[in-house]
Amino acid sequence: MKQSASQKELLGLATQRYAENIYLAEDYLKNRGISIAIARLASLGVVAEPEIGHEAFKGRLSIPYVTKTGVVDLRFRSLNPAVEPKYMGTTGAETKMYNVLDVERAGDWIGVCEGELDTITLSSCVGIPCVGVPGANSWKKHYTRLLADFERVFVFADGDQPGTEFARSLARELPVTIVQLPDGEDVNSAYVKYGAAYIKEKAGIV
Repeated sequence: MKQSASQKELLGLATQRYAENIYLAEDYLKNRGISIAIARLASLGVVAEPEIGHEAFKGRLSIPYVTKTGVVDLRFRSLNPAVEPKYMGTTGAETKMYNVLDVERAGDWIGVCEGELDTITLSSCVGIPCVGVPGANSWKKHYTRLLADFERVFVFADGDQPGTEFARSLARELPVTIVQLPDGEDVNSAYVKYGAAYIKEKAGIV
C-alpha cells in the first residue's frame, strides 16, 4: 500500500521529536558501541512523549526507516533487556529494507545483515556500506533486484540457526559471500567484543 504524503510527514515529525531525546539512550547505545554522534546520523530517538498512536512505545528507542523521499516507517526497540517484545512496529506497517540509502553510496559491493542496530554498526562503525532486514524471515523478492547490480554482496550471518538459514536462502537468490559470525554472536556483539578490524578481516575486506 502506497503511503500518503501526510503519513510520511507525520512519520518525519515524530522522528524529529524523538531524536531530541536520544541522550536518554546514551548508556544503552554506549554498551553497544554506538556513539551519540552515530545515533544522530541514523536519526535514532527515544519516545519520551509519544505522538498519537505511539503510546505503546513510550520509553523505547525509535528507529526510522529513511529513504530519499523521507521517513517511510518507524520501529521501536526496548531499552530494557527484560522487556518483551524487544521490537515493536506500527499497526499494519509492511516490512521494509533498512538503510536503503547505502545502496547508492556503496561502490562495487555491499553488506546485508539482520537487525537495524547491526546495520548501523556495519555501516557507520565498521565502515562497510550495508542494508538490513528486521529479522531472518523478512527478506522479500524485490530486495534481490535492488542488490543485483553489485559485484559482491556480503551476507553477515548471525551465529545461530536462523542466521545460517537466512544466509543460505540469500545465496540461492544472489551470488553472495557468506560471512559466518561465531556461535551466539551477531554483527553488533562481535564488533563490541572484537572490533571493526575483526569484522573486516572475517569478510576479507582490508
